[in-house]
Amino acid sequence: MDRKEKLLIGIENILSVASDLTQEIDRLERIEEECKFLKEQLFLAQFTRPEREIFELAIDGHSVTEMAEILFKERDTIKKQRRSIMRKLHVSSMEEAIQQYKKNTRKRSI
Repeated sequence: MDRKEKLLIGIENILSVASDLTQEIDRLERIEEECKFLKEQLFLAQFTRPEREIFELAIDGHSVTEMAEILFKERDTIKKQRRSIMRKLHVSSMEEAIQQYKKNTRKRSI
């Protein structure tokens, strides 16, 4: 086997390894996305459906009044659900709650 053939075999081996590595990276990225999804679901599981609705609107920047209008609820109900969210997360503001949500999620999706 001459030098040229050895070089071609070496290149083929490198390409094969590179292909295997690319496939492994793709697999690991899928696993990472799945882990982020599960982490998000675990985070959201602590809230009731109405609390998740309030949270989604808070993330979108809606005020208490806007939330009440959108959800056809009383402002006091919205405030109570916001307090419940904050209590569950041990934070003193919805801004802190939103920061925790973003820290624990892959993308903004409730």
